[in-house]
Amino acid sequence: MKCVDDFRLRFGRQELVPIVIGGMGVDISTAELALEVARLGGIGHISDAMVQTVSDRRFDTKFVSEKLKKYKTNAASSDKSNVHFNLAVLEEATRYHVGRTMEAKRGDGMIFINCMEKLTMNAPRETLRMRLSAALDAGIDGITLSAGLHLGSFALIEDHPRFRDARLGIIVSSARALAMFLRKNARLQRLPDYVVVEGPLAGGHLGFGIEDWAKYDLATLVGEVLTYLKAEHLDIPVIAAGGIFTGSDAAAFLELGAAAVQVATRFTVTRECGLPDKVKQEYFKANEHDIEVNTISPTGYPMRMLKGSPGIGAGIRPNCEAYGYLLDAHSRCAYIDAYNREVELHPTAKKVKVMDKTCLCTHMRNFDIWTCGHTAYRLKDTTLRLPDGSYQVLSAAHVFHDYQFSVDQKIALPPGV
Repeated sequence: MKCVDDFRLRFGRQELVPIVIGGMGVDISTAELALEVARLGGIGHISDAMVQTVSDRRFDTKFVSEKLKKYKTNAASSDKSNVHFNLAVLEEATRYHVGRTMEAKRGDGMIFINCMEKLTMNAPRETLRMRLSAALDAGIDGITLSAGLHLGSFALIEDHPRFRDARLGIIVSSARALAMFLRKNARLQRLPDYVVVEGPLAGGHLGFGIEDWAKYDLATLVGEVLTYLKAEHLDIPVIAAGGIFTGSDAAAFLELGAAAVQVATRFTVTRECGLPDKVKQEYFKANEHDIEVNTISPTGYPMRMLKGSPGIGAGIRPNCEAYGYLLDAHSRCAYIDAYNREVELHPTAKKVKVMDKTCLCTHMRNFDIWTCGHTAYRLKDTTLRLPDGSYQVLSAAHVFHDYQFSVDQKIALPPGV
């Protein structure tokens, strides 16, 4: 039986271990995690979600507090039309986050950045153009376009000197979505360097409807994309993602024709992951019934997370003056509407509960929305129980090598503490 190490992902003359770590924001896929994966010969992702917050954490900048200071008099207003990101500051934060990461890179692997289209930031085109351009300027190896169709994203950077040099890819959940992307960008004569096909068992935002996600399976979706590409005579590497828990799972997709796999859930409980240790223990303790797909994200996409996430139902006042990453082109956010509704219904309450939406910026920033893949309930089976009842946190290298070399659905346990 073959293992993942029997395969290689090829970009031109460069060969990589065909393991990609997904870009989990906010700073869950840390620079440290991405750097370790690159050192091991794979592809590690960082995320540009709430990059000004990430810069403040990593480099002691003051971008968030300065934005809040500028707009704090607007905090009580539902009208956020005058709350804008300073593009120069956004560029600086991105250059810090990406540039310092790339300076520290070692090994033969690569580091990509995940960029969500749904981070609309009260000026969708302008802010996305700046995020993409600044990441390229700072030397990122590649950009993965996520959380949206991204029909116009390539055009935003077509004049950048690295547009045809850096590796650019997109996450899709169907061959139809990929076909739309390719048709829209045909005039640029620039194909994506890779396509991530993300199935319904992935963590975080899903590219399926809340009523129909369970009707799909990753193997079928990957097969359909491979068939489509073959019919169009296109040689684009396909990366399978979502619910790939063991090295044997991964090898099966590589034998199916995928060029690599993207995995993330098992890396949430590694030392290099940005989640606080107490949250990692919640992931370890989770059972299958503790995981749900809900619609509380203001983006409109269904989202998978642990039911015990403290951010579910928390009716905090919107904090767009400090954050505001999900304000759309009309300065609206679904959470603001939901919060105002509850305040009007409970005018004397000191606190309200908002069950149908969440203030995703604040709660992701505080690690209070515990996004995870469907297989998170199996994490306890990948490690050891310690004498105090907690679970041993793993190293990224241990998990990476288990994916790379394991066979027969076996999972290697870590050495005891």
